[in-house]
Amino acid sequence: MVMIKHELKQGRTTLLIWTIVIAFMLALCVLIYPEMETQMGDVSSMFAEMGGFSAAFGMDRLNFGEFMGFFGVECGNILGLGGAFFAALLGISALTKEEKEQTAEFLLTHPVSRREIVGKKLVSVLIQIMLLNLSVAAVTAVSICAIGETPDIRPLFLLFLAYFILQLEVASVCFGISAFLNQGGAGIGLGMAALLYFLNIIANLTEQAKFLKYLTPFGYTESADIIADECLDVKYLSVGLAFTVIGIGVGFYRYCRKDILS
Repeated sequence: MVMIKHELKQGRTTLLIWTIVIAFMLALCVLIYPEMETQMGDVSSMFAEMGGFSAAFGMDRLNFGEFMGFFGVECGNILGLGGAFFAALLGISALTKEEKEQTAEFLLTHPVSRREIVGKKLVSVLIQIMLLNLSVAAVTAVSICAIGETPDIRPLFLLFLAYFILQLEVASVCFGISAFLNQGGAGIGLGMAALLYFLNIIANLTEQAKFLKYLTPFGYTESADIIADECLDVKYLSVGLAFTVIGIGVGFYRYCRKDILS
C-alpha cells in the first residue's frame, strides 16, 4: 500500500493537469452547445455531404442538431484522444521511472518481489485512470445539467465506459512495452496512441481497411455506433481486452527477468 501511495503522490501533478485540461475542454463544448444548436442542423447536412472526410470521423452518421450527436464527436476528439495520450504516458513510464531516476537499486533492496512491484505499479496506473474518468464524467454531468439538457443516460454512459476501456488498453500495451525499455519512452507512448487513432480514421475511409479496427481500441469507441446501437461492438471489444491482458502479461514476464540498471 505504501508503494501505491508513493506512485500516486509522484503522479498527482500530471493527473491534475490532464484532468483539468480534459474536463475544461469537455465542459466548454457542452456549455457552448445552446449557442450553436440552431446552426447545427445545417452543419450536420454539410458534413453528411463531405464524403470520406465525414466518414473518417463518423460525422456522416450523427445529427449535430441533437445534443448526443454533437457531444459524440466532441467526446471522441477530447476524451478519446486526450485520455489515450494520458494513459500512454502512464503506462510507458510505469516500469522505467526508477531506472531513469536511478532509484531502481534502492527499490529492489526492499523485502518485496519484482512481481509485487509490477502489480502495485499497475494498480496505481488503474487508480489514476479511474480518477481522471470519474472527475471528467462529474464535470460533464454538471455542465449538461447547467444547460438544461436531458440526454439518454445509456449511450452517454456507454461512451464514457468505452473511453475508459480504451485508456486501460492503451496503458496496458504501453505497460508491456515499458518493460523492454531502460529509460524514458514518452515519445513511444504518445506516438503509439496517435498511431492507433489514425488507424481508426483509415479504417473508416474504405472497406478494404476495415480490418484495422481490430488493431485499434478506437474501433469500439465509435460514437456514431454507440449512440445508434446503444451497445459496444463485442468483436472489437474482445480483441481490445485480449491486447490488454497480453500487455499486462508481457510486462510482468519481462520485468521479472530483465537486468535492472541502477
